[in-house]
Amino acid sequence: MSTKNTTIIAITLVGLATLAGLLLWNQLPDPMSSHWGLGGQVNGTSAKLVGVFLLPLVAAVLFLIFMAVPIIDPLKANIAKFRGTFNVFVVLLTAFLVYVHALTLVWNLGYNNFSMNTALLPALGLLFIFIGFLIEKTKRNFFIGIRTPWTLSSDTVWEETHRIGGLLFKISGALALVGIFFPGYAVWFLVVPALASALFTVVYSYVLFEREAKTS
Repeated sequence: MSTKNTTIIAITLVGLATLAGLLLWNQLPDPMSSHWGLGGQVNGTSAKLVGVFLLPLVAAVLFLIFMAVPIIDPLKANIAKFRGTFNVFVVLLTAFLVYVHALTLVWNLGYNNFSMNTALLPALGLLFIFIGFLIEKTKRNFFIGIRTPWTLSSDTVWEETHRIGGLLFKISGALALVGIFFPGYAVWFLVVPALASALFTVVYSYVLFEREAKTS
């Protein structure tokens, strides 16, 4: 995906999310439900101003940061090699935040006979699966991917860690989708595999680096 199309789609999504909040302003309660526990129950509220505009603002700020990364990274030439895939990720992340915003608005309009956690799982699962594809394609840089002292020190360690890491994140996303069928444990199907994958890749990158150091 081109950077131009990425910008157009992301700005459109953020604009629609903001417009929806403005149009529904008078129908929304103050404060708004804004936090849900592991069981899907509401356990926190926010002022209406925050509930309506925070997520679109976060999406806009993240978009600006992600657009700046390929410009300021000292290894920007490496990012250019997977820029198209990275651009798709930016769009998907923006769409995910807009989706969460939409669920929040719907819930606060009174249509809350659904589990927020279960509703989020399909989007999170698909996002994690795509992150797996992105990780597999990344080249060594300072902002995107599994950045440990050991991956940043070696192209070989970077490539192998990201090959395994990409697979693990795809599996984590798939398990999140399976969690849809187990509502009472849905969140654990996402959290446990994701944390385990992140921890494994850190340790794995160290092991690879030490192995490479011994053979060089």
